Amino acid sequence: MRSPSFLLQRRPPLLLLLLSPWPVWAQAPTAAAPSGTPGARDCPEACACASGGQANCSGRELPAVPAGLSRSVRTLLLDHNRVRALPPGAFVGAGALLHLDLRGNGLHWVHPRAFWGLSALEQLDLSANQLEALAPGTFAPLRALRNLSMAGNRLARLEPAALGALPLLHELSLQDNELSALAPGVLAGLPALNALRLRGNPWACSCALRPLCMWLRRHPQPAPETETLLCVSPVSLTLRPLTAFPDAAFRHCAQSLAPRDLAVVYALGPLSFLASLAACLALGSVLTACRRRRAAAARRPPRRPPDPGPCSASPEDPGSPAAAAQA
Repeated sequence: MRSPSFLLQRRPPLLLLLLSPWPVWAQAPTAAAPSGTPGARDCPEACACASGGQANCSGRELPAVPAGLSRSVRTLLLDHNRVRALPPGAFVGAGALLHLDLRGNGLHWVHPRAFWGLSALEQLDLSANQLEALAPGTFAPLRALRNLSMAGNRLARLEPAALGALPLLHELSLQDNELSALAPGVLAGLPALNALRLRGNPWACSCALRPLCMWLRRHPQPAPETETLLCVSPVSLTLRPLTAFPDAAFRHCAQSLAPRDLAVVYALGPLSFLASLAACLALGSVLTACRRRRAAAARRPPRRPPDPGPCSASPEDPGSPAAAAQA
């Protein structure tokens, strides 16, 4: 007769199956599931994703930003597609995005809320597109942005409100556009900026260029960059480098008002307008009242002397009783 130890040696899988705290059949599907590409379920269908959170959608003729973006995407390569416009919330779901490449899409319109939710974005490449203008607040959500390229577009003017305050931006590329000057407030909101690419623009060396020339003197750029920053107009200053203009060259330009002076102007302007309006209304009321009085006097009939009657006689009438008594 065989001992129980023989049973333990011949049938261990059955005992393990009965004594296991977690059913084997519950673990079987997990063990049989295919491994696949890491993060594949968080990858847009039109892109190829790799470990580290990179979604490669380059050169796939995409007409819009692909759907299915998630917080696992850190780098989104959308260059050389057909994304002509960025609507509001174009990158919804990709709140952890760090690097966004939109080069060579023929992009010509960006909604002011297109980049909402990308508060962690550090690098944005919009070069080689067809942007002509940017709406105020376009880059306002990108408070962590460090590198911004808009080279090779059609920008003729860049408003301070479009960039807003980007406290961490240290490199801005604006070369090969149609800029003739930079507005005074553009560089004021970029305290960390130390690399500014500006070559290939038709700079007009006038008073409007004063803020840019001052910034270039305070932040020396590499020689190849500064040597290509030349005046296109006026004719007398053609091909003169921007860095050759000292502060004395702008003495004839009108100085901007101090904040205190601006406050006085803004305060006195409405008050003086209201005062002049009240004076005009009062004078008009007086003139209207005078005209009404004159019109009323002209409509009144002239006063006639009272009729003397038959019993009354003039003292000079010789036939009157009064004249007879005097005689």
